[in-house]
Amino acid sequence: MTRFTPFALIVVLAAATVGLALALDAWWWLAAAPLLLLAALGVYDLVQPNHSVLRNYPVAGHLRFLLEEIRPEIQQYFIERNTDGEPFDREARSVVYQRAKATEAEEPFGTEREVYEIGYEHFVHTMCPLPTPEQPPRVRIGGPDCRQPYDMALLNVSAMSFGSLSSNAILALNGGAARGGFAHDTGEGGLSEYHLRPGGDLVWEIGTGYFGCRTEDGGFDEAKFTEKVAHPAVRCVSLKLSQGAKPGLGGVLPGAKVNAEIASVRDVPEGKTVISPPAHRVFNSPVGLIEFVARMRELAEGKPVGFKLCIGSRRDVLAVCKAMLEVGTTPDFVIIDGSEGGTGAAPLEFLDHVGTPLTEGLITMHNALVGTGLRDRIKLGASGKVHCGSDIVKRLIQGADYTNSARAMMFAVGCIQAQKCHTNHCPVGVATQDPRRARALDVPDKASRVERFQRATVRSATQLMAAMGVHDPNELAPHMLRRRITPTEMRSYAELYDWLRPGELLAEPPEGWVADWKAAAPAAFTT
Repeated sequence: MTRFTPFALIVVLAAATVGLALALDAWWWLAAAPLLLLAALGVYDLVQPNHSVLRNYPVAGHLRFLLEEIRPEIQQYFIERNTDGEPFDREARSVVYQRAKATEAEEPFGTEREVYEIGYEHFVHTMCPLPTPEQPPRVRIGGPDCRQPYDMALLNVSAMSFGSLSSNAILALNGGAARGGFAHDTGEGGLSEYHLRPGGDLVWEIGTGYFGCRTEDGGFDEAKFTEKVAHPAVRCVSLKLSQGAKPGLGGVLPGAKVNAEIASVRDVPEGKTVISPPAHRVFNSPVGLIEFVARMRELAEGKPVGFKLCIGSRRDVLAVCKAMLEVGTTPDFVIIDGSEGGTGAAPLEFLDHVGTPLTEGLITMHNALVGTGLRDRIKLGASGKVHCGSDIVKRLIQGADYTNSARAMMFAVGCIQAQKCHTNHCPVGVATQDPRRARALDVPDKASRVERFQRATVRSATQLMAAMGVHDPNELAPHMLRRRITPTEMRSYAELYDWLRPGELLAEPPEGWVADWKAAAPAAFTT
């Protein structure tokens, strides 16, 4: 409650000076007047819906905005003092905040990017651009064995669990999804009332802990799964194999955070530490994975079922493709999580040194599916630092059919990257289970911001595609994206990467793929 101390002190001083002015001397009004104004400002801060910082830090929170006005660089102290300081975070916050608040404006003096810097990328536009379509394209999720396909938006809310995020943050994200007609991934923390109440479309994510459909000993409970997946808000099911922030690790939720509500949602004992294992216990091979996906789809009455992973070994990817051919069925979608993405807490060395970046991961999975003749049955989602229209178009060119965003969606609901997630003291009510702090997040206001951000970002993507001469994402091709590789030379993605032909791995694998293709075994993952 110390965050209210300045406000409380102002109220006490205001009351005291008013009393002195009335009882002793009218000159006390000179002190009482500004104190009363500050007290009134604090009351307004507590009830206004737009700034979560001010709702949690009445009066004192204005210092943050004042310092940013004086020196914008001070914002780095407030929201990046414990981060890696990557340019993405600064650029993303600016873009997301502007679009979420509907304040985006045209820039009058051109790019600030260094176009001759190695690694700079640009799209190839046409001399005959198309008009921007009124309605953005959608992607139909559902292969031959799916009986309830779902039309996915180009940008959706990526996996963030209730427990990691507050109830108000979940309500705002799902409310935005409901308003905007896009999907909201639940994260692996279970299916809560906050996911269901606003009415947004859900991708129910199930991780190694099987939260929400868990037996007492931590296994998969088919009966619980069948009951919950039947809810009409659940449009797809995603089986999490790994995530970009920490591939190869599970998770730990300390017992102190497992309150009665979270225990109920996750099907775990209250007050006891919950451990998500690093691997699934219901299968231990590529064939087992595909059979389990097929079983989940059967229990879900034909709703789309897929899995999410951060790519590691290309050999494992090919083994899974071989398993699909052997079992005779496929997932309806696969979500590729890049190692550069993820909002989940993780050890620093995992963040820095484990997992494949999204570009290479997407291209690897896309090529493997094309090469085995399975690409037309499976849609690919991409997750990892997607925050603007150019990110969407870039990922579509690299092999994705649609994208998901976590961090940018957190910005849209008010996250300022204060790096207090693990302390339960989030200053804006996003990543906390303290109801007094969570109240700072005004759900209707932030739901509108989520909807506006998603709509403006997809609109930007369709404008870019129209400038490139396409309306349908399927018309995008690798030659439309170029990267500078030396100060004087640029190459297109068609030149930088190998792109397999349909069925090429089955007929005659290219030289660079032969060893992995031969070694890939559908009966076992690599070790």
